[in-house]
Amino acid sequence: MIASFVPPRSQCLGPSSSSSSVAAAEAKRRLPSTRASLNRDLHAPQHRPQSASSASPSSPAAAASASSASSSLSYGRRGRRRPQNVDGDFFVDTTCIDCDTCRWMAPQIFTRVDEMSAVFKQPVNKEERLKALQALISCPTSSIHTEKPASDVLAAHETFPIPIDEQKLPGVYHCGYHSEKSYGASSYLIVRAEGNILVDSPRYTKRLAHKIQMLGGAQLMFLTHKDDVADHKKWREQLGCDRILHSEELEDSTAEIEIKLEGRGPWNLGQDVELIHTPGHTEGSVCLLYKPLEVIFTGDHLMMTPTGISIMEQYNKCSVTAQLNSVEKLVDLDFRWIVPGHGRRIEFKSSLEKDLVLKEFVQQKSSQFAYI
Repeated sequence: MIASFVPPRSQCLGPSSSSSSVAAAEAKRRLPSTRASLNRDLHAPQHRPQSASSASPSSPAAAASASSASSSLSYGRRGRRRPQNVDGDFFVDTTCIDCDTCRWMAPQIFTRVDEMSAVFKQPVNKEERLKALQALISCPTSSIHTEKPASDVLAAHETFPIPIDEQKLPGVYHCGYHSEKSYGASSYLIVRAEGNILVDSPRYTKRLAHKIQMLGGAQLMFLTHKDDVADHKKWREQLGCDRILHSEELEDSTAEIEIKLEGRGPWNLGQDVELIHTPGHTEGSVCLLYKPLEVIFTGDHLMMTPTGISIMEQYNKCSVTAQLNSVEKLVDLDFRWIVPGHGRRIEFKSSLEKDLVLKEFVQQKSSQFAYI
C-alpha cells in the first residue's frame, strides 16, 4: 500500500487552482519577487575565468591558439593537481566542487575520492579520450586539465550538443558547457517541429549558440526552477527564446521572464509537451514531459545517483514531504526516461516498471520521514 503524503499547509504549495494555461496576456505580466532568495546550501565560488584547455574558443584560430598555449596560460590561475589523481595527462585540480558532471559523463575515467572528483584511469583509446575531453569542456569550474596541450580539444567542442540516444531519443541533446551558477546542472535541447525547447540554461558560449542555431535555434527556454537559470538572459538575447518559469520561482534576476506559470498546472505546450508542477525541492519546481518520446525532464526533483534513485533531500528548500508527494504524482504519467538536471539519466523497460520503482521509492522514503 502506498503511503499517502499530505503536504502541510505552507507557502510550498501555493494557492489552489483547478486549471492553468500559458496565455499570452498572462505571459507578459510581471510578477515582482517579494520573498528572500533561497540560495543553495552548497555555495559555489564565483565563476573564475576558464583555463585555455576548457574555454570555448570563438573561432578555429582562437581554438588552436588556446590549445597550444593551455599549459602556460592556465597554470597561474587554477588549483593544484589533486594527489588522488593517477599519474598521466588528465587530472582534476583542487577547485573541484564535487558536482558529479565528469563522473557521469566519463565514468571510465573519473571517480569520487575524498569528496571531489579525480582521474582513476587515463584514457586508453579515442572513445575514452573524447569522453574525457567532453567532461573537461563541460566542467563548470574548469577544474579538469591535461598536462600537455590537447590538440584534439577543438574536435571535442564540435561534438556539442551531444545526442543522448539517436535511436531511442531522437532529437534530444545534452548541451554540455555546465555552469557554475547552476552548480553544474545539465541543460538539454529538444528539437521538435513545433519549435525547439531549451531545458534549463547551459553556460553561454558563442560556439554552443552557433551549434544550437544550426539545429533550428530555440523557440522556448523552459526553466525547471530558480537554481538552474544560469545564463538565461544571454540565451534570450542570442536566440530570442521566450523563457518559462513558475511565478513561485521569480527573483530579481528572473523578473523579466516572458512566460510565468501560475497555480498548480498542468500546463500544455501544444499537443506533445506537458508541464507538471512538482513542488518540494523548491516551491515552484516544474517537470517537462515530452510525450512522443516518453521522457520527462525533472530538474532537481528526481535523479539517479551512484547509490540509487534520489530526491537529494539534503538540498531541499521547501518540504521533503511535498517532494515525495510530487514523486508519487509521476506514477500516473506515461514515460520511460527520466532526464535530470543533476545525476544520471534513468531508462525503464516500460512505464509499468517505472510505476513499480517509483512506488517502492516513495514507500521507503516515507518511512524515513514519517516522524520528521
